[in-house]
Amino acid sequence: MPEVLLDLLPDALPDALLVFAPVAVPFIGAVIALLLRDRPAAARIVGLLAAATLALLTLALFWRTAGGERLVGSVFGDWPKPYGIGFSAALPGAALVLVTSLVALASAIYALSDIGPRRRRAGYDALVLAMLGAVNGAFLTDDLFNLYVWFELALICALGLLTLDRRRTQIDGAIRYAAFGMLAATFILIGIGMIYGITGTLDIGRAAAALAGRPPSFASAVAAALLLGGFALKAGLFPFHLWIPASYHTAPVTVAALFAGLLTKMGFYALLLVFAGLFGVGSGGTAAAQLVPVLGVIAAATMLVCAAGALAQTDMRRLLAYHVIAQVGYMMAGLALATREGLAAAVFYMIHSIIVQANLFLGAGLIRRASGSWDMTRTGGMVRREPLFALLFAIPVLSLAGIPPLSGFWSKLIVIRESFDAGLPWLGAVALLVGLMTIVSMALFWSDACWKDPRHRQPRGRMPRSGLLAMALLSGATVAIGLMPGRLWTVAQLSARALGEIG
Repeated sequence: MPEVLLDLLPDALPDALLVFAPVAVPFIGAVIALLLRDRPAAARIVGLLAAATLALLTLALFWRTAGGERLVGSVFGDWPKPYGIGFSAALPGAALVLVTSLVALASAIYALSDIGPRRRRAGYDALVLAMLGAVNGAFLTDDLFNLYVWFELALICALGLLTLDRRRTQIDGAIRYAAFGMLAATFILIGIGMIYGITGTLDIGRAAAALAGRPPSFASAVAAALLLGGFALKAGLFPFHLWIPASYHTAPVTVAALFAGLLTKMGFYALLLVFAGLFGVGSGGTAAAQLVPVLGVIAAATMLVCAAGALAQTDMRRLLAYHVIAQVGYMMAGLALATREGLAAAVFYMIHSIIVQANLFLGAGLIRRASGSWDMTRTGGMVRREPLFALLFAIPVLSLAGIPPLSGFWSKLIVIRESFDAGLPWLGAVALLVGLMTIVSMALFWSDACWKDPRHRQPRGRMPRSGLLAMALLSGATVAIGLMPGRLWTVAQLSARALGEIG
């Protein structure tokens, strides 16, 4: 879109509408798609149009806030704080809703060939759009309780998407997902209640200011521990990680790609918001200083255990699910540094990871379509049979492995560099070791899935163009970040500053 249109579009909308658009557009689309679910072709068009509209509006929102500005909007009657449901768009939230819309658009394109009429009649389009609205709501909310509400709405939608086909394995995966989700919700709700009891408000900015003006207490430490446990469960951090590989592989691949790209990052964003924004970790706050060493241990254990777990897998979906969690460990390492630069490293890594991990699941789905199996030992030959796919798939594979000059290289380099600069060389060494383990894992994945000759007879169907187009969109974004990392690093630094100034 021409630059002049990006300048005009935000000005044409009031701040409150522009801020709320990333939530309103998916929910409006979800209602329409639900009403049209008996007409799958129409529901498919609604889903695609909603994703495209969301991408346009979030691009305009990011353009408006990219310099560090904050757009504030209070909706539902325009009640004043702390009574109104407050939304604000600032970094990193504005950047995250933009990346979310990019993944949503790619997934909507991919779903044209992956999601059939039966799944659309079961409510696929409405559930996906409602989940996107919940994810964006969490990225834009100003209120702790509403952060909790958005997580629970996302959980409900995720359970519906997990059980679209009503298979036994899907029901089993959904039960695991629901059990851990409800346990996390209990921790989060109690922690939020304690924060309200300490500060007298649920507004994140006001609560942060109240905590900054008093010494650490037993109550604030317990609240921080509960919130850490709850959001660590949501993000899949060690030792709460096993439910993700046990549930993600049961979902349709388009759904698994959305989960991998968005839901664990939603959990980590909440950790970032609570510990960096509310408790002041990384900007001199002392309210949760006693938990900072714990964050480093969790980060290191998550990286090591899940990278090792990935090496033991032959099912593509389980392998990638373990890597989803291991990469959250890198983000946690940035938070554990408790420095402004560490927070920036975490934001940089989060944006890179959302794009790459969604793309990897989409690619695995296309390999399954071409080979007839999720088992890497029964795949192969993609380089010769589908050279365009092999090229597109190589980009996220190499990026996850940290091969320069792709986005994964810069993400890992920044986390490792900041670990040494912050006086935590052991954490940087763990990140480096896990990076080497990831290279081995991705090399085996690429060799089995794409390079070697297949050991078993495979279907000869062509890969759908919609799937290749979706991968091209995300692979292009990965290459763009890799070639121009300075621009994303600037956004990440502004994001870290904004988190430190919440109170």
